[in-house]
Amino acid sequence: MGNSYLAHLVVLLSFLGMLLTPSSCQDDSDEYDATTAVYIVTLKQAPTSHNQDALTRVIGHHFRNGVSRRNRHHRTRNQNVSQIDRRPGSNIARVHDAWLKKVLKGEKYLKLYSYHYLINGFAVLITQQQAEKLSRRRAVSNVVLDFSVRTATTYTPQFLGLPQGAWLQSGSGGFETAGEGITIAFVDTGIDPTHPSFADDRSEHPFHVPARFSGTCEVTRDFPSGSCNGKLVGARHFAESAIARGVFDSTQDYASPFDGDGHGTHTASVAAGNHGIPVVVAGHHFGNASGMAPRSHIAVYKALYKRLGGFAADVVAAIDQAAQDAVDIICLSIAPNRRPPDIATFFNPIDMALLSAVKAGIFVVQAAGNTGPGPLSMSSFSPWIFTIGAASHDRVYSNSLSLGNNLTILGVGLAPGTDENTMYKLIYAQHALINGTTVADDMYVGECQDASELNKGLIQGNLLICSYSIRFVLGLSTVQQALETAMSLSAVGVVFTMGPLVVDFQLNPVPMKMSSIIIPSAKDSKILLEYYNSSLEKDGASKEIVNFGAVASICGGLEANYNNAAPKVMYYSARGPDPVDSFPHEADIMKPNLVAPGNSIWAAWSSLATDSDEFLGENFAMMSGTSMAAPHVAGLAALIKQKFPNFSPAAIGSVLSTTASLFDNNGKPIMAQRSYPSPELNQSPATPFDMGSGFVNATAALNPGLLFDSGYDDYMSFLCAINGSALAVLKYTSQSCWMYNATVYGSDLNLPSITIAKLNQSRVVQRTVQNIAGNETYNVGWSSPYGVSVKVSPTQFSLASGEKQVLSVIFTATSNSSAASFGRIGLFGSQGHVVNIPVSVIIKYHNFTMS
Repeated sequence: MGNSYLAHLVVLLSFLGMLLTPSSCQDDSDEYDATTAVYIVTLKQAPTSHNQDALTRVIGHHFRNGVSRRNRHHRTRNQNVSQIDRRPGSNIARVHDAWLKKVLKGEKYLKLYSYHYLINGFAVLITQQQAEKLSRRRAVSNVVLDFSVRTATTYTPQFLGLPQGAWLQSGSGGFETAGEGITIAFVDTGIDPTHPSFADDRSEHPFHVPARFSGTCEVTRDFPSGSCNGKLVGARHFAESAIARGVFDSTQDYASPFDGDGHGTHTASVAAGNHGIPVVVAGHHFGNASGMAPRSHIAVYKALYKRLGGFAADVVAAIDQAAQDAVDIICLSIAPNRRPPDIATFFNPIDMALLSAVKAGIFVVQAAGNTGPGPLSMSSFSPWIFTIGAASHDRVYSNSLSLGNNLTILGVGLAPGTDENTMYKLIYAQHALINGTTVADDMYVGECQDASELNKGLIQGNLLICSYSIRFVLGLSTVQQALETAMSLSAVGVVFTMGPLVVDFQLNPVPMKMSSIIIPSAKDSKILLEYYNSSLEKDGASKEIVNFGAVASICGGLEANYNNAAPKVMYYSARGPDPVDSFPHEADIMKPNLVAPGNSIWAAWSSLATDSDEFLGENFAMMSGTSMAAPHVAGLAALIKQKFPNFSPAAIGSVLSTTASLFDNNGKPIMAQRSYPSPELNQSPATPFDMGSGFVNATAALNPGLLFDSGYDDYMSFLCAINGSALAVLKYTSQSCWMYNATVYGSDLNLPSITIAKLNQSRVVQRTVQNIAGNETYNVGWSSPYGVSVKVSPTQFSLASGEKQVLSVIFTATSNSSAASFGRIGLFGSQGHVVNIPVSVIIKYHNFTMS
């Protein structure tokens, strides 16, 4: 993740001796010595997420037995966990500094940043000759010339380390081959086939439809012949249930695969959009877009509709067709409206259809839902589905309002600033009514929706203050209409103050064509209005305003900054575990499986979508939600499938899970937001019920070491072990439970996690791992959940390539506790592989007494 900082610093830094300047209203330009450039140097040694010492710190347990000579130093140093330096990046940075000083002894250079989490390396400002010198060192994996952040993507590929990591590992040509030959199916609101993110117009490297894909491209008036190509290989729509219910409205959406909502176009481009597509919104350029697997293929199965949503019958039909068409991955940025009751937790039509898809070898990714941050807020728990929560990344757009009393107020808005050297008068819309108009005539006049009610002579050349009320949230008033009003009145810019009823509303940045700012805080809005009102001069007798004394300037919000700690689990991301615990073992499954970037994501938008007033008519939109997180993982799964074509769906999920990151970009534990109001002020370290195994680490997932695998028969055995499930199994699968081992509970599935929802005295759990790398010896370390004693056997094992090892884990309750507690098991390989296994336990042991 460090390379995201590097990209930003490249824009702001000059050569040796130049200082990093704070952000201001004016743009910064590159000023480099012509003989130097920034290079990204990747070292062969594993990053901290692979490092034995780093994960040992996380799980709080040193190696038991047989520690190699190389790691005995770590064991001694970690005896007292409370005194551990929990910032692995600081140690790595010192190593990088010493190494550079030795290799470039006496030469001039400037190390800009050490990044340690996804890759072990650094960015350095050097000459081409120095870069060649570094590349010849045995410790160096590669040396890559850096590029500016403005030519990055929706940005998350950079944050995830794809250009220097996964894109090179999955194929051999970087983004030009990333995901090639893999088809991702999207069960969503359709797609806009005219968008350049889905074009196949690159004659030098055209797309070729995978031979095994058998889907078709539906042709309608809205989706004419030629809409599909080598990139967009299939498109169909499913609306029979909606039509039968009499709720499908052809005036609101299209009876075709065309996307009238925008959601489906957005998710498809996050996973598989073409690389290097300019993001231009409201006339402003925000960089270039790319999907996670830009050379993969897209198949669209529209089963959701604008303002309608969808129905299970249509969704199941779409899933079924996708499986028949031989897609490799299915991405569903959808979740049930409510959790199915009791036994139907697993036996619902959508989950059963997805089980069949998994049986066919298809990896299934689903959004966790936006019902967080409360516990037990998940609505889908099936172990064959890979469920994704939403996390932040470190790019933030913000602008500010500088007041004449020297106060500065922060706000949001993707908008240019005013002239930085000029302060402009502030005019509140309610104080600029034309003769004869009163607030009584229009109580919403302060929202600036009608220019005919306002005095142009008073507003012209000044900043117009408009009220952002609850009507904006409901879509009754819009920012765009307020901007049209301001432009028609020749205002210099617009300042939106948050109304009192819009308390702690979480507002995404809004693209605005003119200088503008939205102040999302009611408290800050009050400060502004107090300054404004105190600066008014009124006639003593009439009380009419004779002078507007408040002045301000807007510092633009078009430039992103990259200073936020990230990732962190977003407040809206749904949390586990299973909320209904009426059966003994059905809750023994960790959810979500993983978190991925889902907040403030730039991606393609349908040209005819009307779902968002802010992005009406735009080709790109910034959206947030677990809907945006799921396609990130779908695209990364395509890279894994490309490199490991024989991997089962469970194997893909395994490598994504066991290599997940546990630290943020500052080397600290990933945090989770705990409330909707003021989420930044209410957060604590994330647990497995918040983030699953952790934050997706694309590069590490392509070099996992060990594998946990499961198959259809395992899932069937699990279903059959649920009390009263035999009839449901027969109904949905046409198979009898006597064919399967009906004693396989959730904790017995060979998952890369262990969850025990009812630990009564003790339980033995087994896991089988397979070595998919070279010969390697693993040491086992662990930290125990509170109130639980854990013992893993064996504590050391050696495996040749392809060999398997069974691990036995004994859990023993040592105290009473009905709250979930968490631990971790780590497998540390002698070749640098680290396998991360989260542990979650709820004790259900009564009459416990201390001996």
